[in-house]
Amino acid sequence: MRKVYNRILQIAGNVIMLEAQNVASGELAMINSRHGASLAQVIRLDQDQVYLQVFAGSRGLSTGDEVRFLGHSMQVSSSPKLLGRIFNGSGVPRDNGPELDEALIDIGGPSVNPAKRIIPENMIRTGIPMIDVFNTLVESQKLPIFSIPGEPYNELLARIAMQAEVDVIILGGMGVKYDDYLYLRDTLDEHGALHKSVLFIHTAADPVVECLLVPDMCLAVAEAYAVEGKRALVLLTDFTNFADALKEIAITMEQIPSNRGYPGDLYSQLAARYEKAVDFDGAGSITILAVTTMPGDDVTHPVPDNTGYITEGQFYLKGGKIDPFGSLSRLKQNVNKVTRDDHRTIMDTMIRLYADCLESREKQSMGFRMSTWDTKLLQYGDLFETRMMDLSKNVALEDALDDGWAALAECFDPEETGIKTDMLEKFWPKKSEASN
Repeated sequence: MRKVYNRILQIAGNVIMLEAQNVASGELAMINSRHGASLAQVIRLDQDQVYLQVFAGSRGLSTGDEVRFLGHSMQVSSSPKLLGRIFNGSGVPRDNGPELDEALIDIGGPSVNPAKRIIPENMIRTGIPMIDVFNTLVESQKLPIFSIPGEPYNELLARIAMQAEVDVIILGGMGVKYDDYLYLRDTLDEHGALHKSVLFIHTAADPVVECLLVPDMCLAVAEAYAVEGKRALVLLTDFTNFADALKEIAITMEQIPSNRGYPGDLYSQLAARYEKAVDFDGAGSITILAVTTMPGDDVTHPVPDNTGYITEGQFYLKGGKIDPFGSLSRLKQNVNKVTRDDHRTIMDTMIRLYADCLESREKQSMGFRMSTWDTKLLQYGDLFETRMMDLSKNVALEDALDDGWAALAECFDPEETGIKTDMLEKFWPKKSEASN
């Protein structure tokens, strides 16, 4: 029987403090006031002093209210009935469906022992050429999508959710606008992807503490499915809102701030979530793609800066496209060698020539005379942006590679590309193919 406490010592913002014994960090508590029951979570322990974040806010609470600890942390169902459902940050249904209380598991557990992990070597096909061809997403990889506010990062996540060849999509929204939530929900539903998806959505109007629970909810469910042999893709937006929620609570707790007011354990908080990405030997996997917006397009901002040390590259979304030069998938070489013989060749050649094209465009804008080579590069650049950088594409990798060869053949002679003779003989389109 859990002890009931009837004296709250302090109420500061949405955080209350009382003295209690045998309480664990992250444990849930129920606060009974004259306005009803409120759920809270332990966020700090200082000897016998216990600090709780009240989910619905502390308005209406008094120091004489009853506090009862539940003896467990936040839990979420791992039932197959989760698929196709939408919940808020504390696991309460948003879709008017029934609550699920079967196969409950704790959230926020430790990551998998590195010694038990296997080397990532399987590609996740997304149908997006800028990912599949140039920065291949690898199963069990953890990658951020660096962007600035206003870029179509939620549209990109929705397209990946619709097209990615995985078993389960788990989408978590942190501090999202209600319109964005409706867009994500409706897009997945209209394109038939909702049936294999689980959504945990925290909107900007919801309690701050729920924002912190969203990634843990998503990753706990992903781990349960991965252990059962499923390939789970976790899509999170936006981790900067998550960090801002950490900052808000740290300020309420009067913690000493670090860089730009963020708590000193920001790196550890981010790493604890990203490190859940794993490929289980003999089972499934967890792959993480998480949006990180950069205020002022500042990559040295604490959130993207710390994220870069944790993850294995990044997708850089700029001007509505994935930037081929700012993006990087450090694990792509693990799969590029087994996709098709010409994968590395096409990737390297097309990026090199596109970089040359940008130089020619700069010369053109400055009024320099264009050579024949410059003209070819300019033509090629237009084809590259149309056929490779368009995020609305849904093209199989092999077809995208063929499109790459076709674009090269339309603009250049074989010897101008710098590609080895054996590759040219094997893959260079015949004249009839190039004209088609």
